[in-house]
Amino acid sequence: MAEIQALLDALAVLPRTPPAGPAEAERLLASLRSAAARWAEVLYEANEGLGRQLPPRAEAALTLAFRRAEDSYVELEIALRDCAEHRDPAR
Repeated sequence: MAEIQALLDALAVLPRTPPAGPAEAERLLASLRSAAARWAEVLYEANEGLGRQLPPRAEAALTLAFRRAEDSYVELEIALRDCAEHRDPAR
């Protein structure tokens, strides 16, 4: 539960207003990517710890939630890479 609280704390400090520019937007994306990675880890560990103790549909739902969290992390990683390429077209 401490990991979940740490994630909530990290999300609570994210700005609620639109970014002022590209650099601020990129920093926000990086924070979101980090939060997505942490959330995927929490779900993975929960699935490993609870897996066989849950009814089949609940286990499948937890597995799907992990996959979606992992997909979110990957999508945010792609977005950050695109920002870096846009910022430095020589890359």
